[in-house]
Amino acid sequence: MNKGRIIVLSGPSGVGKTTICKSILDRRPDIRYSISATSRQRRKDEVDGREYIFITEEQFRRWVDEGRFVEYAEVHGNLYGTPRTELEDKLNQGYNVLMDIDVQGAKRMMSLYPDGIYIFIIPPDISELQRRLLKRKTEQDETIRHRLANAQKELRYKNDFNYVIENRELEKTIQEVMKIIEDELGPVPKEHQGD
Repeated sequence: MNKGRIIVLSGPSGVGKTTICKSILDRRPDIRYSISATSRQRRKDEVDGREYIFITEEQFRRWVDEGRFVEYAEVHGNLYGTPRTELEDKLNQGYNVLMDIDVQGAKRMMSLYPDGIYIFIIPPDISELQRRLLKRKTEQDETIRHRLANAQKELRYKNDFNYVIENRELEKTIQEVMKIIEDELGPVPKEHQGD
């Protein structure tokens, strides 16, 4: 059995990464989602262990000290990290692993997994990104301003990725991402078709 590959989706907060990830997972049984650990508060529609592993900041820092993360970063005042054993277990089982991580984490993964597929999703423009963040109704105005400022910084790194896709129309963007995955990985292997 071949070892799986890393697929990283990155881009500013509110650009549609979570929705794109869900669609990829629905269409490709050979891809598993890498669940990050975070110190941030859980949103009302999130389930611990599904979207994230929610832990305290103290516990997160202990995991860092123990070397339990393959990558971690502070984003918008919260800590996020990819647990090493979960990621490696999935790769060693022959699954490709999809990650929704920030630019800092993506840069770290590029150095550790140079054969990965790195996709950066960009908004049509900053005003559209602001509209999407406001529509989510999950953050205060100050948090949104901070996320927009951070988005400007993150956009500077888009050319470090293998692929850059503008998310103007969600379904079209999903089709573009799926084509990249199909081109890079080929069809779903027989051993994963029943997963």
